Amino acid sequence: MKITHETLHKIAHLARLEVRAEEEGPLVESLNGVLTWMEQLNEVDTTGVEPLTHISAEINVLREDEPSPQLPLERALRNAPAKDESYFRVPKVIE
Repeated sequence: MKITHETLHKIAHLARLEVRAEEEGPLVESLNGVLTWMEQLNEVDTTGVEPLTHISAEINVLREDEPSPQLPLERALRNAPAKDESYFRVPKVIE
């Protein structure tokens, strides 16, 4: 797969990014470089290699989940730029 200027515009639109004309060339080159590197990784023989979910074998030490005092609603909403009764108001992001 090769990234074109049209593909870059689609990606920028989906990511809600503004890409200036002078940035397009270097971005296309950079994205194509990443894809080339990924193709090289796909050529590596990984037969017999167990898939990893974590890089190290360390295990997190977790504490017991115990209830603690909650932040009062009034205090939580005190610095909210917009609120509606007991909820934060945020702009709509999905059409």
